[in-house]
Amino acid sequence: MTKLTADIKANVELFVADTKESQVIWGLCNEEGDWLSVASSEFEESEVMPFWSAEADAKEHCADEWVEFTAVMIPLDVFVEDWMITLSEDGVLVGLNWNVQLEGSELEPTDVAKLYL
Repeated sequence: MTKLTADIKANVELFVADTKESQVIWGLCNEEGDWLSVASSEFEESEVMPFWSAEADAKEHCADEWVEFTAVMIPLDVFVEDWMITLSEDGVLVGLNWNVQLEGSELEPTDVAKLYL
């Protein structure tokens, strides 16, 4: 059962707390090795790559238009030290713990990295 709610700020806090404890992040990747990114709902001409703190929450989104994706684990240190730099360089925002309605944060990668300092 998901711990995610309509409270976007609480979902971000849950993401940080859970990932600090588990030391893993979950993203969605297809068979070709492409990671899911979608158009931002907040910023024009921006892409967002969503991530979750729980495998079950990530898997919940592997349906409908995202059915070809599977939940893939990323070690926390790799996520913070490598992914946030690359996504920042590419101008891609980071979505944390989007709920089933796809409501969630769209943060700058540098701001996400700061959550782990």
